[in-house]
Amino acid sequence: MALGNLIKTWENIMRDDDGVNGTVQVLSQLVWMLFLKVYDMKEDLWELYEDGFTSAIPEKCRWRNWAKGKTQKDKITGDELVDFVDNTLFPTLKGLTVTAQSSKRLSIVRDMMAESYNYMKDGVCIRKAVDLLDGIRFDDQEELHSFNVIYETLLKGLQSAGRSGEFYTPRALTELITEKVNPQLGKVTADFACGTGGFLIDAVEHLRKQVTRAEDAATIEATVFGVEKKQFPYMLCTTNMLLHNVDYPRITHGNSLMKNVRDYKPEEKVDFVLMNPPYGGHEQDIVQVNFPSLLRSSETANLFVIEIMYRLNESGRCGVILPDGFLQNDDQSLIKIKEKLFKEFNVHTIIRMPGSCFAPYTPIATNLLFFDKTGSTEQTWFYRYDLEGGQKFSMKRNPITREKLAAIDAWWDDRLEIKDEKTDESLSDTWKSRCVGIQEIKGRNYNIDFCGFPVTEKVVLSPEETVANFKAERDRLDAALDEKLDQILQMLGVEL
Repeated sequence: MALGNLIKTWENIMRDDDGVNGTVQVLSQLVWMLFLKVYDMKEDLWELYEDGFTSAIPEKCRWRNWAKGKTQKDKITGDELVDFVDNTLFPTLKGLTVTAQSSKRLSIVRDMMAESYNYMKDGVCIRKAVDLLDGIRFDDQEELHSFNVIYETLLKGLQSAGRSGEFYTPRALTELITEKVNPQLGKVTADFACGTGGFLIDAVEHLRKQVTRAEDAATIEATVFGVEKKQFPYMLCTTNMLLHNVDYPRITHGNSLMKNVRDYKPEEKVDFVLMNPPYGGHEQDIVQVNFPSLLRSSETANLFVIEIMYRLNESGRCGVILPDGFLQNDDQSLIKIKEKLFKEFNVHTIIRMPGSCFAPYTPIATNLLFFDKTGSTEQTWFYRYDLEGGQKFSMKRNPITREKLAAIDAWWDDRLEIKDEKTDESLSDTWKSRCVGIQEIKGRNYNIDFCGFPVTEKVVLSPEETVANFKAERDRLDAALDEKLDQILQMLGVEL
């Protein structure tokens, strides 16, 4: 079954179960079952390639031994299935004992199931749900690369349930940013708000192209990690990593903003950061005290920028997606954040993106910021990405793809200044691409709203200039009209 149709069928099954109440519970059921299905698929491979393989899951609780059956008659269902899930599967997996000597796989299973619950009470419905997931062919590459379709649909459901503010990053953007930041094998790459792991997956695939030795695969797994605060995306991220052949995903379930940024040790710093932090979130005082007083902000995205600054190694590089508010806002704490950013880091590129990049989740216009820890900023290149003919991105009609971002690639290599053509001389000058020196940025008190999308803002003229312009425009139109009239009369052979 195509993943795009999975959610609709799943929701139909959930409607028939009286134990499931609301969108959140519908999604919760999907996530833990999906994980166990994918984990069992991975165990097939581990058994094939690893001598002496032993499952981290007790035999009776492995997907293959309770979810499957040689025939339909062999599959447990009804009250028997409900009893097994509630009284054997969950207590066993939640109660797995993890010690310092335990395998990482055991920790993954226990952590993934620790906050999961079974809300379903109808064993027949559970059987239908299990059979639905068991039919997915995750070894099909097209299905694998469309895995995030599940999360897109989950987010729509969460929004309709009143839990807004979340959206996944289109793969076209994660690929673009990863390519430009260019993580290197053997160095540490991180995403401190990783969601379903889009950036992490692209980082892993980018690093795999650099592999020359068998042990390099283990190096990749040891040096790519993420942190995710919310349970659903955390579980989907871990599952997603397993699907992309990362056997030991380094995904932490927690809020990275809860640690004081001044307490990070050298071994906790990273070389590459790829991020799309949450926007519009409001962090409480207990979180804000983890940041220097002059930089404290209630805006979640601003706090993540501070964390990046404190965790990036010398010569480290970052690509981060931030809302327009980060560029324009004149809040004093934000000014201090940008002052620190431009003083201690080289903010070399800012790409303005249209708001439709994240439709239908939010209309907020976003920006791609690229900076590295190689010294203070001397100049910053701004570039505005325009869709042809006033188009907008749309998931169905005009989805964002990597190919559609080719204009950014071409500009990235050439770095040419591009001035917008004016349709009216009274309009202000605007730029599609411009290199701005640090003195101009400082002079604007770090308001870095350069190369924005054109607006119909006109230059304010004096009354005398306005009247003169009106007369000049009237004369121009009269002359053009006379010329057309002469042409028509000549065609008709009329002489006046």
